[in-house]
Formats: sequence, C-alpha cells, structure tokens
Amino acid sequence: HSRSVNPQGLGLDSSAVRRRMVEKLAAQGLKDPVVLEAMGAVERHRFVESALVNQAYEDTSLPIGLGQTISKPNVVARMIELLHKSKQPLNKVLEIGTGCGYQAAVLSLLANEVYSIERIRPLHDLARDNLRPFRIKNLRLIYGDGILGLPQAAPFDSIILAAAGLGVPDALLDQLWWHGIIGV
Repeated sequence: HSRSVNPQGLGLDSSAVRRRMVEKLAAQGLKDPVVLEAMGAVERHRFVESALVNQAYEDTSLPIGLGQTISKPNVVARMIELLHKSKQPLNKVLEIGTGCGYQAAVLSLLANEVYSIERIRPLHDLARDNLRPFRIKNLRLIYGDGILGLPQAAPFDSIILAAAGLGVPDALLDQLWWHGIIGV
C-alpha cells in the first residue's frame, strides 16, 4: 500500500490510522457514510505541528498556535453530518473560523463550493500553507471577520461556525437560503 508523506517531510502511513479513526467515529454514532468517507480521505496529520503528528488521528483537539486548536475528529464529523442531514450534496457552504484548514478540506469533499473565513492573520496564512499542496479547486480562503459573513458570495445553503461566540449573528442569518442550515 502507498505511503503518505507530510509536507514537513515526516513519513506517516496514515491510511490504516485514518481507517481506524473512521471506525471509531462510526462506533461513536456517526452514521452518514459520505461524511465518514470524507473524514477518512483527509490526512489530518498534515494539519498539525510535526511534534504532534503521532496524535493526529486520536479523537482529541490539538493546539495549532495562538491559543487555538484543531477540533476533535468527532466534533468535525458531527458538525458536518448536521449540515449533510438531508443526504443531498451540499452546494455552497460558508465556514466561520478556518483555523488550520482541516475542516475546510473535509467540507470541500462534500460541497460544490466552500468559502472559509479566518480573522486571525497567522492562522489564515497557516491554513493557506496547509491547504496549498492539496490544490482544492472548490475552496476559497478569506481573511476577515466571520461575524460579518461574506455578503458578496451569499446566499449559502449552509453555514458552519467552527469558531463563534454565543448565538448566531444576524448578518449570517441574512446570508442563508431560507431552507438553509447553520451548524454551531
């Protein structure tokens, strides 16, 4: 079988550990096979610091710098499963809080278009660097304040708040199709 190589040059055969991660997610109650397949396809170790690469497929959040974390795989999968509830392909999704780019990469396998906003410049740059090797054509990274949404690309069928305070800002509700879903 093939060997995956992390951009920092660390060898890691991640196909088996990704498969085990997906099996654990299914055992924890994740049911959507399309979401599980997307979770298994994205190499999470490419989104964590090299010192943490051996923990990349554990169901735990990990630091990505600036006091922020990459969410637990279970949290990422559950949020995306909520958006994919109808089992219909997602058309246009807005993600608030790009972080290191992992969830955006997973979303890109399920949606026709993904727009992801990050307000912390070094994290926006980190996500851009992490995602560059994947050459994802249907993903747009935006540096800005996600509370304002992205009116120039609205409306969205789904909005996922990976980073947000309490409640959903009115600006985001205004940018959602009437039948859309917000995952928090």
